[in-house]
Amino acid sequence: MNDTHSPPGPRPFLNPYLAGFGLGLVLLAAFVIMGRGLGASGAFSSAVATVVHAVAPGHAEGNEFYAGYLGDGSVSPLKDWLVFEVLGVFVGGLVSAVLANRLRVKVEKGPNITKRWRLIFAFAGGALMAVGAKLAIGCTSGQALTGGALLNVGSWAFMMCVFGGAYAVAWFFRKQWL
Repeated sequence: MNDTHSPPGPRPFLNPYLAGFGLGLVLLAAFVIMGRGLGASGAFSSAVATVVHAVAPGHAEGNEFYAGYLGDGSVSPLKDWLVFEVLGVFVGGLVSAVLANRLRVKVEKGPNITKRWRLIFAFAGGALMAVGAKLAIGCTSGQALTGGALLNVGSWAFMMCVFGGAYAVAWFFRKQWL
């Protein structure tokens, strides 16, 4: 007897042009409603400043970097709109994965690399991106989306370097994915 009640397979991905158009509308809404564009690194900086302040308030208040996120102390840095933006991205991605029947716990990797090395490379790449975001005083999404939409020359140069660097380095790692 066939089981006609088996769960459906994953739904197809959204058309990338439609997704890009939607992202553009979200960026426009951020400018209109909040008066600034999108970004993510500020949310993590706010969270780190809050944790440091909870553990060592004197150090956080005396440190120029943390003090910039703590403000005058009347409002928690976790109430910054970027914190809610990042939480919204996480919740939105989770809801989307559930609705599209794509929620899985797995490690995406090629056949020529172990899960351990894939996770090590992913962590190292994420750490490099985090350091780069702090050095650049902004993350990739802030530079590419917000800066690009504002036609900032530095943002366009940054994105050309990101894509150029990715193509240059991809050759060395391509065997891991073949």
